[in-house]
Amino acid sequence: MAEKKRDYYEVLGVGKNATDDEIKHAYRVLAKKYHPDMHPGDKEAEAKFKEASEAYAILSDADKRRQYDQFGHAAFDGNGGFGAGGFDFTGADFGDIFGDIFGDFFGGSRSRRGPSNGPMKGANLRTSVRISFMEAVSGVEKELTLNLKDPCPTCHGTGAKPGTSPQMCPKCGGKGQVIFTQQSLFGTMRNVQTCPDCGGTGRVIKDKCPDCGGSGYITNRKTIKVSIPAGIDNGQSVRIREKGEPGINGGPRGDLLVEVLVADHPGFIRQDYDIYSVAKMSYAVAALGGSIVIDTVDGQVIYDVKAGTETGARVRLKGKGIPTIRDPKVRGDHYVTLVIDTPTKLSKEAKELLKKFDALTGNSLEAAEKATSGRAEKGKKKNFWSKDSK
Repeated sequence: MAEKKRDYYEVLGVGKNATDDEIKHAYRVLAKKYHPDMHPGDKEAEAKFKEASEAYAILSDADKRRQYDQFGHAAFDGNGGFGAGGFDFTGADFGDIFGDIFGDFFGGSRSRRGPSNGPMKGANLRTSVRISFMEAVSGVEKELTLNLKDPCPTCHGTGAKPGTSPQMCPKCGGKGQVIFTQQSLFGTMRNVQTCPDCGGTGRVIKDKCPDCGGSGYITNRKTIKVSIPAGIDNGQSVRIREKGEPGINGGPRGDLLVEVLVADHPGFIRQDYDIYSVAKMSYAVAALGGSIVIDTVDGQVIYDVKAGTETGARVRLKGKGIPTIRDPKVRGDHYVTLVIDTPTKLSKEAKELLKKFDALTGNSLEAAEKATSGRAEKGKKKNFWSKDSK
């Protein structure tokens, strides 16, 4: 099973409403941090660089970003929105980004980086919900009960004890970042890190709120409704906007990502948007032709079997499969394998009639006996003559 992709906004560390400049800046920071030229032979750094590049390629393209916001990763099913050769960076502007990166690699003097203590989107939360096969076909609304953080009513989200307020972090001077410089084979390297004292907020709390312990939030048990679209497949996720962790410094809340776990069906097997099943037919129907009842996700349908149909024949019920997420009116097909249902209990009269039928259609019941008795007769003659010759 392929590894599940992370949310593109989460990969870049930006909010859903991030501007193009904010997305570009976020990618520039990650690309500089994980660029393969800075980590030769480091497979983990290379993977993170490719992940960030893929996220930027989608979010920096207005049309691709719109599709992703609506459908998530499912918008690029098949090849992930990229060609067989890897990432498709069409529409993504990497020129000035890599110029900045290599300029800093070799001692460049650019310093456009601003403080990191501005509004930041909160982290995404993840949970799961189980639904039946039929609920995945038709879509369903479920209720989830989980713990969510809300602003502390005592300190109103500041984290400071009433009557006090957070103070500027003395270590980073309120910037939220600390910068280290060192000499290397590439020249002077500038390493920017989140301030360890304030966690990037630029503020520290000396007198913490007694109710929230300085976090600014309290946890409440809440029930949330999630609408699961028709056609969703096992393992896909539904995004609920701004139901995740609270933002930092006034930033928006993160999102809630709900993974959908679809139960198996006793009679249907799903493959992409198509359904596969088996239907039984009597020998009489298979030989003479006739109608049978086939179960589908839309209910039972009548199908006319042609005379002489053999077991294992497959029929296609067009448009009786799973609805697509992009357009519920577009559906896959239902493929049915026909098998002859051999009776295990027959009345005496039925057995006699079946023997008469067999006698009229090749006498298969006695075919093996005749073939065997013929070989036995030949064997007897051979033994007779051998004995006589002695």
